[in-house]
Amino acid sequence: MMRLGILSSHEGSLLQLVMDGCANQKIPATVNLVISNNSKSRAYRRAIEAGATTLHLSSNTHSDPELLDQAMLDALIAHDVSQVLLAGFMRKIGPRTLAHFKGHIINTHPSLLPKFGGQGYYGRRVHEAVLASGENETGASVHQVIDAYDQGSVIAQVRVPVNSTDSVDDIENRVKNAERDLLVNTLIKTALSS
Repeated sequence: MMRLGILSSHEGSLLQLVMDGCANQKIPATVNLVISNNSKSRAYRRAIEAGATTLHLSSNTHSDPELLDQAMLDALIAHDVSQVLLAGFMRKIGPRTLAHFKGHIINTHPSLLPKFGGQGYYGRRVHEAVLASGENETGASVHQVIDAYDQGSVIAQVRVPVNSTDSVDDIENRVKNAERDLLVNTLIKTALSS
């Protein structure tokens, strides 16, 4: 069975989705560890409320980036994680963790990568850029994590139409719904193939 380590920074809606999916056995996986770099985040509280094993690791706990990277790697190994999921995690993963889990770290992104990806493109900023560009479609992607933002191989995508009357909120809501289904389906496929 796939053993997840989930990294999350903010609201934690994707984290909650995955924890619920594992708990009700829709996703054939266990959540072995949740790491947050923000101990005051809703994501961190959600994980605690769900009874998940949690850990706060950040520049507050480890001012040296190399020590922080090693602490994350050690924690993931100690909790027998086989797949790492970034669920709204807003920090780069360190080189040791990337090397150890190469090919086993995935992230979601609210666009059809490679469009509207890279440093600075996250959350609502992506949807604002899509609307400003006049695109007639957008979507969501699940991709491998490498050392460059949003540059890893795309595993799966879903397309979402952009209508001429859409607001940023309209696009954001439509993409979030599609992203949730895409992530669950991708995790199921990943778990079944591992």
